[in-house]
Amino acid sequence: MSGVYTHRGDLSRGLEDVPVLFEGFTFPAFQYSPDNVQGPGSTVDPSEVTLPGCSCLSHSCCIDSCSCLQTHGQEYDSTGTLLYLNRTDAGFCSPVFECNALCTCSDDCSNRVVQRGLRLSLEVYSTRDRGWGVRTLEKISRGAFVCEYAGEVISFGEARRRQFSQRSEDNNYIIAVREHAGTGSITETFVDPAQVGNVGRFLNHSCVPNLFMVPVRVHSVIPRLALFAGRDIEAQEELTFDYSGGYSNEHPAELLSMQSNAAAQASGTDRLQRKACRCGSNNCMQFLPLDLSILS
Repeated sequence: MSGVYTHRGDLSRGLEDVPVLFEGFTFPAFQYSPDNVQGPGSTVDPSEVTLPGCSCLSHSCCIDSCSCLQTHGQEYDSTGTLLYLNRTDAGFCSPVFECNALCTCSDDCSNRVVQRGLRLSLEVYSTRDRGWGVRTLEKISRGAFVCEYAGEVISFGEARRRQFSQRSEDNNYIIAVREHAGTGSITETFVDPAQVGNVGRFLNHSCVPNLFMVPVRVHSVIPRLALFAGRDIEAQEELTFDYSGGYSNEHPAELLSMQSNAAAQASGTDRLQRKACRCGSNNCMQFLPLDLSILS
């Protein structure tokens, strides 16, 4: 895909059900993909169906009879709105499990939201002082699914390599999802949309964002990084999320640095340069997080 556009068109080139609009500007070339793809070092193909399904025959699953809802809980109301919006408090968020390709319920089941893909009219545009950004062309209700942050699923080693090879002027897109899988056990997923990604790669950081991120599992054990509206959002508003993964203006978590400062210096993470935050909020942290990181 060319990195130069001089007219208004669909950034996704028909890969989304709703066009992702852009207008007349230049940005780095990348391959548009609505979904996560397997990248260097990853041992799991995100498109592979690995989770069990329910045997519901109803139009929409009911918690009284659906094995998916009974196992993981009901996360959406009948309109597909996320029920628990305080899930990112204290820097942690619990994952959502949707019905999947092995389920026998309808494609219109209320437990199928993120997998339906983009449903809102979004536009990638050139901001005044923060490069590219994304704004909504329609009102968005609190708790509504907005878009994914999709990209290459890569290994820890590849994430390190890419981070350390960046120039000071390069953007850092890598998200680290750390999940507590049991006593003393943490699983990690790294997603980088720099080379292969979707509209989510153009979202800017804000210390007071209007979106928050939740890991959502559909068909695969690899979570999809879904962004939901944390409040009602008006048409023409820029869409932002906290690159540290929170929705409460907590101090950012750092990729590759669940370690002491001394250990960080020894491993070389101190070479990563801080970039000024230009979100303009009253309680701005002044600097962007070194990476994008969420814990669950």
